Amino acid sequence: MSALKKVYFKTFGCRTNLFDTQVMKSNLEQFECVECESEADIVIVNSCTVTNGTDAGVRGYLHKMRDLNKKVYFTGCGVGTRGQEVFSRNLAYGVFAHSFKENIDELLQSKERFFHKEDSPEHIDSTIVTEFAGKSRAFLKIQEGCDFACSYCIIPSVRGKARSYPKEKILRQIRSLAESGIGEVVLTGTNVGSYGKDLGYNLSCLIREIYALGVLKRLRIGSLEPSQIDGEFKEVLELPVMEKHLHIALQHTSDAMLKIMNRHNRVESDLELFNYFAKKGFCLGSDFIVGHPGESESVWEEALNNFKRFPLTHLHPFVYSKRDGTKSSEMKNDIKGNVSKQRLHTLKDIVAQNNFEFRKAHKIPLNVLCESRIESSQGFVYTGLDEFFNRMRFESEKDNIEGQWLTFKDYDVVMEQNNGKI
Repeated sequence: MSALKKVYFKTFGCRTNLFDTQVMKSNLEQFECVECESEADIVIVNSCTVTNGTDAGVRGYLHKMRDLNKKVYFTGCGVGTRGQEVFSRNLAYGVFAHSFKENIDELLQSKERFFHKEDSPEHIDSTIVTEFAGKSRAFLKIQEGCDFACSYCIIPSVRGKARSYPKEKILRQIRSLAESGIGEVVLTGTNVGSYGKDLGYNLSCLIREIYALGVLKRLRIGSLEPSQIDGEFKEVLELPVMEKHLHIALQHTSDAMLKIMNRHNRVESDLELFNYFAKKGFCLGSDFIVGHPGESESVWEEALNNFKRFPLTHLHPFVYSKRDGTKSSEMKNDIKGNVSKQRLHTLKDIVAQNNFEFRKAHKIPLNVLCESRIESSQGFVYTGLDEFFNRMRFESEKDNIEGQWLTFKDYDVVMEQNNGKI
């Protein structure tokens, strides 16, 4: 009997894609998964297509794998935008859309090249993912798609309309993950806050049912839209299992830019929401796009003044990158790259200082999930995240504490992180 062929998964993009990769791994029976591409006979590229630059990065990786004589398969969000090009240029042996990923075992055994475009845009996976190999936490996708129409975003057209996974499946999934040793779960999706709108249900109710299971130490939620946070949701955030960190997508702090971006949120209501959570002791993160067409100097100055008023402790800032097929890609008044980069660094510096000040002001015992380690002359250096989504770095002579929960009462607050010792 011949040895199983080895498969390596290369995942680009967001946590939703990471979960999709786990779905494929869970359905792989006739092949062996490996963690190093050099060992693989087959490489599956789970693509992201959020910007033209992302497409270029994926395309470069495909060329590299072809040059290494790997048998390549292409899936993910890029199938809807670049799939035909990838297939026609023979950059992949097979191309398949999201709804085919649970058939991965069968697809990899095909004797002929294939291109399976999306023919089930409302597809919902049935797979129960029981483990995240080598991980201390798990990302759990609870919904697909998005009904928003932000002018810079291609994702609704490649992920489809918002649709939710049945709550029974999610609860069963969480039980399975807990049984495999996972203590922290991050609820993710294309637009997490829309969960349940198609089921006559909502995210708040789901969180209460997850809490009632009593199997998790910590529950985190992916990016939320400001308009999706109501009074009921504010109440469930008080549950002891919830992380004291929220990521609320602002994208900008100028009403003029928010209108250009076709966003639903506005600055003053956003600020009121952030101040509410800051008073409750939450760390607060967001996304911010700099350099979008129309971000003139005067608009930027207004946005910067507003930004300084927000109690932000974490930030994912992005320099705008054109995405063909979006309304923003047709807009004029482009911003020079060096100007955009300077604006990005300005925002990062402000938030880094905010984070430092928060950690100094909230120097309380911290519960940390140990994630990774490297060897040092004194033993091992570990890192993990606390309940505020801040990083703890600590030294230990023990060599087996990844995945464990540790409480730190004494630690040093420095600019980059907190430093402890056990």
